[in-house]
Amino acid sequence: MKYIGAHVSAAGGVENAPLNAQKIGATAFALFTKNQRQWHARPLSPESITAFRANCERCGFSPAQILPHDSYLINLGHPEREALEKSRAAFLDEMQRCEQLGLIYLNFHPGSHLRKISEADCLTRIAESINLALDATRGVTAVIENTAGQGSNLGYRFEHIAEIIEQVEDKSRIGVCLDTCHSFAAGYELRTTEGCETTFQTFADVVGFDYLCGMHLNGSKATFGSRVDRHHSLGQGELGMSVFEYIMPDERFDGIPLVLETIDESLWPDEIRLLQSMVPGAGNG
Repeated sequence: MKYIGAHVSAAGGVENAPLNAQKIGATAFALFTKNQRQWHARPLSPESITAFRANCERCGFSPAQILPHDSYLINLGHPEREALEKSRAAFLDEMQRCEQLGLIYLNFHPGSHLRKISEADCLTRIAESINLALDATRGVTAVIENTAGQGSNLGYRFEHIAEIIEQVEDKSRIGVCLDTCHSFAAGYELRTTEGCETTFQTFADVVGFDYLCGMHLNGSKATFGSRVDRHHSLGQGELGMSVFEYIMPDERFDGIPLVLETIDESLWPDEIRLLQSMVPGAGNG
């Protein structure tokens, strides 16, 4: 079973996200549980939590079909102690929000060394940050998203992700989200069937499909290997459609949220239908 959706708005309260997902014909969705561009937010109210859970049930979304994303401000590998502690506190708050909502994943970008510490030291800090959050929560898996490698961001090589996982103590609560745009911009070939075979075999060998908890399905405005993070709509830009035609029939990508972060929200219903039509036996409905 393929769960396909988009990163929908939670404006007016998290309880609106499943309703917004249902409107576009989604069987998966992503959301921010707080304003992604602010450090602090009011706690989730008991009313919002209850309504979120009820709307998810009414719209047919189980926790396995939902991939919340943390704030863009958080840097779990920050080289400076005060800023690192601020990021760790914010990440813990995000994990706790997922816990309150009954969600099982929290997707996040691993972190940046800001050219002040080594990659190895930064990766260790990221793993330490994850360990602290896992120790203080229950039931939520921390899902590392691979990056395009823009600036000093780590996580653009599968080896970075594998090194973080190696240093995480509870391997049962660490996972990976692969972003097609990020992978392509980082230098993983996805424009041909052969390229997809090589890239996903590399992921299997270096990280392992057992850790795959979700995907972001995006086209790319940026060129191959540019390490520039610029999403595009499906079939537009530099990436093409081969990777999506490869993913949708492949059972290794079953049962996880496959989430659009493409740039034109008006196209999401059509993009969801297009992806669904690539699943064998699904037809065009």
